[in-house]
Amino acid sequence: MIPELIKHSSRVVICTHVNPDGDAIGSSLTLKHYLERKGKQATVIVPNTFPDFLKWLPGADSILIYTKQQEQVKAVVDAADLVIVCDLNQPNRLAGLEETIMASSAPRILIDHHLDPNTNFCQEIVSHPEMCAAAEVICHMLNGWEELDSISFEEATCLYLAMMCDTGAFSFNSNRPIIYEYISRLLAHGIDKDEIYRNVFWTASEGRLRLQGYLLYVNMKVLHEYHSAIITLTNEERRRFKVKNGDTEGIVNIPLQMLGTRLSIFINEDTEHPGIMKLSLRSVGDFPCDQMASRFFSGGGHKNASGGRLQCTMEEAIQHVKAAIDAYADMLKA
Repeated sequence: MIPELIKHSSRVVICTHVNPDGDAIGSSLTLKHYLERKGKQATVIVPNTFPDFLKWLPGADSILIYTKQQEQVKAVVDAADLVIVCDLNQPNRLAGLEETIMASSAPRILIDHHLDPNTNFCQEIVSHPEMCAAAEVICHMLNGWEELDSISFEEATCLYLAMMCDTGAFSFNSNRPIIYEYISRLLAHGIDKDEIYRNVFWTASEGRLRLQGYLLYVNMKVLHEYHSAIITLTNEERRRFKVKNGDTEGIVNIPLQMLGTRLSIFINEDTEHPGIMKLSLRSVGDFPCDQMASRFFSGGGHKNASGGRLQCTMEEAIQHVKAAIDAYADMLKA
């Protein structure tokens, strides 16, 4: 059915979740390049800004940002005859873009790898929670259509970056052998995986490095009894260190380097909505970040990598996080 929808479309919108990450941007741009190669007009739309370290990707300069280009976005969505929703399981993860997308009369396709997808807002759903990234879902689809080995260099680049980002450079949620079969086939297209890694992880500004030292020395609270750590960042601190968009990427993973740490939570004040605290959760082993995020922070995600948000002050957010950690004491103290 999906190949038929694509075949009979001419103007396609591809959209993804708020605060788009590497998988969201990489997967969306893969679809854009694939559709353009098929002769379609394809536009990627994101709810808000995305990290600077992703802006080198082929096609990234054409992405429309809803918070900055609302009228243009509405016109493009109104003209679309197909909408592909990528890397999210609930329409509310489109944030301010949700109303515009849901008002479109075009058929919608969902491509995702998160748990418990909402099955009511898209006509066609491809959901594989066992897969490491939305990009792996796309590889799976292309392989089934016997097209994976004929994709372009640009598509292969975006797919590899997306899977690399959503697995922490293949350090978690990446034990399934098929992932590396797909990577091998992507490498056959001539991509430079080492350069992709450097473009993402070795582009820190001076502000990022100084901020990292500050956050670890001053703002990291270690709850030794719970094998957990909390890091906080306010907008005032962000301004002090001249933090660029994307400079906080990966901060949440650092406490997991401490021997015995099972859970790390990063509380980051939203730059566009002061008073909203964004939470990133990372864990090792069997600790269910997704359950904690859903139960306490109106969020979700994967077992070892999830997110959520709170509308409160930073001090109140810290207390909410400590209460959530205490609620899982039996798992964290063991």
